[in-house]
Amino acid sequence: MADKISGANMGANAHLDGEKMDTKEGTITISHEPPSASIVGNYSMYLDSGISFENYVYWAKRSREVEKHISTDDAGFAYWRKKLFSKVSDPPMQNTSVMTEPSAKNTNRTDGDSTSDSWGITETEWEQAQRAGRTATWGSIFYLITTDILGPINVPWAISQMGYGPGAVLYTVFGGMACYSGLQLWKIFVGLDSTRFPMRNYGDLAFRVYGNWARILVNVLQSFQFFLNVSVLIVSNGQGLAQMAIGANGQGFLCFIAAEVIFMVIGFLLGQIRTLQRLSYLSNIAIWLNIIVVIMTMVVVHQYPPNYEASLTSYHTPKGPVVTSGYWPESSTLENKINAMMNAVFAYGGATLFNELMAEMRRPYDFWKGFIIAEIFIYVCYLISGMVVYSAQGQFTFNPSYQGIPNSAYKFQTLGNAINFITGIIAALLYGNIGIKVFYNVVLHDIFHLPDLNSRTGKLVWIGLVPAYWVLAWVIAAAIPQISNLSSFVGAACILQFSFTFPPMLLVGFNVQNDAMLPEEEFNPTTGEAQRLDSGIKRWIRGYKKKFVWNTFDVIYALGALSAAGLGIWSSVTSMHKAFEGGNLTPFTCANPAG
Repeated sequence: MADKISGANMGANAHLDGEKMDTKEGTITISHEPPSASIVGNYSMYLDSGISFENYVYWAKRSREVEKHISTDDAGFAYWRKKLFSKVSDPPMQNTSVMTEPSAKNTNRTDGDSTSDSWGITETEWEQAQRAGRTATWGSIFYLITTDILGPINVPWAISQMGYGPGAVLYTVFGGMACYSGLQLWKIFVGLDSTRFPMRNYGDLAFRVYGNWARILVNVLQSFQFFLNVSVLIVSNGQGLAQMAIGANGQGFLCFIAAEVIFMVIGFLLGQIRTLQRLSYLSNIAIWLNIIVVIMTMVVVHQYPPNYEASLTSYHTPKGPVVTSGYWPESSTLENKINAMMNAVFAYGGATLFNELMAEMRRPYDFWKGFIIAEIFIYVCYLISGMVVYSAQGQFTFNPSYQGIPNSAYKFQTLGNAINFITGIIAALLYGNIGIKVFYNVVLHDIFHLPDLNSRTGKLVWIGLVPAYWVLAWVIAAAIPQISNLSSFVGAACILQFSFTFPPMLLVGFNVQNDAMLPEEEFNPTTGEAQRLDSGIKRWIRGYKKKFVWNTFDVIYALGALSAAGLGIWSSVTSMHKAFEGGNLTPFTCANPAG
């Protein structure tokens, strides 16, 4: 997962505070007056455990059939041609006929204009309200996934711990696994999402497959991941700010922990902004600034020597000739190898928010097109940037890579730090904003029954939560000033679950319930009731056996990912302990880990 977050990710999660989201040509904005607040704001529907699995599946099939007839003339690369060369803005998407399946498929439908569901909302009203905000195409999804995941500044260090061969293999394997898991989420989403029962996020998907406990688990872990992402950004940008303050002559000085405090204060002051419309534009600019830094780093590292001082401080690497390895480097320990693997997990960890992206699509079935192209593009960028920087700096490769530029190239070092300080603030604001919203809705709203976040009480609570959230993130960052080990911990504890553990387990649960349905079982779309012939373990076994080989493979895959997560957590914590034992780094240190 990139250390930046896209406007799409931010926007989709902003559903949590009740704001209506509109996506147009890959840019997500916030409309504070949704077309039908009674429909979009029907939050209880997302917590109703009485809605049967058959109900979700029936309406999902209906929605997919309708979407086949929705125009996507501006999708894919046609979108890019129009974006680059057209001077005329696109007309708004027309909400044409809402349920126009052939008559044979309408035998069980109710009169959408006269019959209301249990919430008093007609089928036509549901259709119009939900499709109004779904305008993203697969072309824009390619862009948004790329902006979210792409973050190659950690890749060179990971490859330096593995060597050329294992590094290339590992990033290839994890790239393939990330693609497989993303397609699993896509399959479940298109099988359960509909305009009658729209999905918004990962928690909704978990709820429909396994129930409320799964929703709570996913939402809490997602909030924890965003919190730790803020801590990682405080460390990296504290390093950058302190490095800029040293100057080319090495005379200036800014205490590292003071630099972290500066970043924290900026964060919780700007973090009082609850709406994210303006930040969405900045976040899309931020990723391109990040790419400029990556290209600059690849060029500069071949013109200047490594940052020996930073490498010695953080990794205890003694100064000497640059050495690269085609296989595992002799100096790389087991902990180093596992931490490198977890950094690879971190690099591909975008699945946390794939469901939010699909929830904004005009035709969610087309998600796979933009997703696969984005994965290939990201994979190529990772290998090129990682190999180029490692070939120049060898065992002295630093994380993040641009801070491995020595003080003798101060202007380039400062360019990288300055750009990443700006983009880091944007990313941290977005992570913090989403994390606080998830925490408020999952814990304070659902468990302690505090009012909606948009209420007067909710706004007052927000004012107090923001500084508390940032101060706690700073405490973690100051206590563990080790960006590689901290990133490894986040990758193992959080990102790996969303990208590699949860998707196969969710797909198994989906398959079991979907394949257990018998042709003779009846479902009444008017009442939403399903007449099942059996229940319990017998039904589960029948559903599991239908795709026995694939279900078994996915169970093994999920258990393997869970084991890797445990190994990654052990390795990152062990490496943290060893780094502190070395004496060069201490908690709440004034010395800059980046030299």
